[in-house]
Parts: sequence; structure tokens; C-alpha cells
Amino acid sequence: MRAICFYFQVHQPYRLRTYRFFDIGGNHNYFDDYQNQYIAKRVADKCYLPMNRLLLDLIHESGDAFRVSFSISGVALSQFEQYVPEVIDSFRRLAETGCVEFLAETYSHSLSALKSKYEFESQVRLQQSMVERLFGVRPVTFRNTELIYSDEIGKMVADMGFETMLTEGAKHILGWKSPNYMYCNAINPKLKLLLKNFQMSDDIAFRFSNHDWKEFPLTTEKFVGWLSETDPKQEVINLFMDYETFGEHQWKETGIFEFMRALPKRVFSYSDFSFKTPSELTQILQPVSAIRVPHPISWADEERDLTAWLGNELQDEAFNSLYGLEERVRKCSDEGIGRDWKLLQTSDHFYYMCTKWFSDGDVHKYFNPYGTPYEAFINFMNVLSDFIIRLDSYFENNNSQTAETNHENEIIPEQQLTDDSPKKAVKTPVKKQAKSEVKTKTPKKKKNK
Repeated sequence: MRAICFYFQVHQPYRLRTYRFFDIGGNHNYFDDYQNQYIAKRVADKCYLPMNRLLLDLIHESGDAFRVSFSISGVALSQFEQYVPEVIDSFRRLAETGCVEFLAETYSHSLSALKSKYEFESQVRLQQSMVERLFGVRPVTFRNTELIYSDEIGKMVADMGFETMLTEGAKHILGWKSPNYMYCNAINPKLKLLLKNFQMSDDIAFRFSNHDWKEFPLTTEKFVGWLSETDPKQEVINLFMDYETFGEHQWKETGIFEFMRALPKRVFSYSDFSFKTPSELTQILQPVSAIRVPHPISWADEERDLTAWLGNELQDEAFNSLYGLEERVRKCSDEGIGRDWKLLQTSDHFYYMCTKWFSDGDVHKYFNPYGTPYEAFINFMNVLSDFIIRLDSYFENNNSQTAETNHENEIIPEQQLTDDSPKKAVKTPVKKQAKSEVKTKTPKKKKNK
């Protein structure tokens, strides 16, 4: 029997407040608590709570035959605990059914896999521990932020002990091959790969309410018909999407909840498909071949690359400036600095700086607090400038205390202390950016798929 693998991404960032130039050095509160609480409660009411109830009903009605999987970022879990604990309770009820798998990812939904193995592994372990504490299960399957994957990233994931990873079934990687099989990592074949069927996933996630789409309206009869028309030899259809698809991106009035409620029964009655979680597929499927991904791919944009986050000079400068501080942050024992460091790594901050057009851009405007990418860049760099001041102050105070102690005990000469003092990792670019325009390349608008 062939399988359908439903995977939902659940993520909400800690959004930055409007942080002006004159706040630098005087205000260390970076995050918009009001906006974060408002959005968490809004999306909980429109998506998380009603959709979790619907999935729970489907599991019970199907006799546990209906199964789904989630990855929930650590920053989303933290906000749920802080603002909407009932969401945690509803996910806990799903976990208790045994029909829902929770996946590992980075704590802050970061791009750390592209820059720092240490930070990447640290964040994954932190998110795993949160999931285990809240839901009583430790994730054994991995999905990286925005399905970002390459051969090297896959090797890192395998080295951490994961057997399976999710990523995008990008055309330029697969060529003539189908995403509807299990594959493996080209460096370490022990890591199995499940690839998103982007055509059928996006039919639900992006095109469901599009009246200009030639297949509108999408019905369960039509969708299950497409499933049945796939080659009988193909083993699995991976339907990967944002959980906010249900109720937020596609409003309740579009009929998205009714579609999802009717889908499992239609699948069971009119196809040879069953529902499986990634770890279940790991046990029953074998890779048909390795896929080679020398350069990172993602599930964003028509190109399925990284340019939604790292595609212009604004994003690159912000990204490199942030990770240029890593070594100093790791030596810092200040908990507030450590927390803010992780929250500033959230990929959304760089996504807001994107200057290109891409097919899912309209969907994500719901959550973009900035009018332009340049506003996002200036705001982030102002925050980062203050963060650097805090780091400098921490080490200056620490070195001062050490110098006084060493002077009293006559252990280390003063000159040696000076020579070994930490140097600034990056220069503060804010004033320069405010005075001169940053040149960026704006790609031509792409046609929707």
C-alpha cells in the first residue's frame, strides 16, 4: 500500500519592535511583546486550536489510521507557553494519540546550518529537549529551517544520530526523477531523505483559494483522483506545508477546513493510499538512490534556493555581522545576551529584507511588520549595534575585574592582559547605512507556478 505523509511546519518568530538609532546604547529591549502576543493569539484562534481539534477528531474517527507530523520551532513553543498555553495543551492531546510525530529542527528557526556547526547542533538539541519536556517524545526525524538542505548539511544531521531528514523535491536536483520515493544522502547513505511533492503540496497551501487557477475549486474528489493517477510504483506522496495554511493563509471561509475534514475518508474509500509519519516510512521504505545536492536548496521561491534569506547585500551584511559575533557570545555567560543572540538568528529577520519577487510572497505579507526591506535592515542593524555595545560592556567589565584581581595577586602582568583582550568582531554599520543607499540587485518578477 502506498503512503501519504502529511508534514506541517509551525513557527512564529519573536518580532523586533521599532528600534531607532537613538535607542542604541540606552534600551536593550528589542522585541515587540504586544505584537508577538497579538499574533500568537490570533493565529491560535484562527488556525492552531481549530485545526488541532479537527486532526484529533480525524484520528479518532479513523481508528488511528490517520497520521500527521509536525515540526514546531523552539521560539514558537516558547511563545505558546508564554501567551497561549492552551495551544500546548492541544498539541499534547495530539501527542497522546500516538498518531502524531514531532520532528526536530533548530530552536530559533535559524540559518545556523549554513554558518556554524556548533550553533546548529546546540539549537537542535535545545529544541529536541523542549519537545520532549512538553509532549513526552524526543524527535528522531529532522527537518531543517525552511527545508534547507545540502550534502554537507545532511552529513551533519546524520552525525547527530538522525536516520531521516525532510527536504524539497527540487526539479533542478531531481531532474527526471520523481520526489515520490525515498532517497538518501550522497555523503552518508545512512541518512534517508523524504522529498516534498511541491506540486500537490502547493495545490493546497497556495492555490486552494485562487479563483484564477484553472483547477479551482479544489475538491477532495479531484485531489484524490490526482493521487490515484500517479504511477503505481511510486511509494509515497509527501505533502509538506505551513500549518498556518489552515485558517490564516487560507481563511476558514475558503472551505479549507471542510476540505481537510473530508480528505482522509475519501483517501480510504477511493484509493490505495494510507497515512504514515516520517519515522514509520523509515521503517518500511528503502532508498532508491542517493541525490547529490552540492549547493543548499529550500522550499521557498521558484528557484528553491536561499535567495529569500541571503539574496542581496542587505541580507548578507546583516547575516555576516551577526555570526561574526559568535565566538564572543560563546565566551559570554550573560543569560540575557545568550537569549537575544539566539532570537536574533531567526530566519524571518533576514526574510523581511528580501528585495525580490517570489510566488509565495503575498502569503507571508500577513506576518511582515515592515513597509520595505530597507526598513527591516536598518531596524535589525540598529538592534545589532546595541547588542554589540552590550557585548563590549560585558568583556570590558569582566576584563576590568580580572585585571584588578591579577594586580592584587601579582599573577599576570598588566601588558599581557591588554594583549589578550578580546577585539571587536564587527564594526557598527548603522550610521553609514543611514547616510548612503545600499545597492541591491532586484531580480525580475517571476511568474507564478
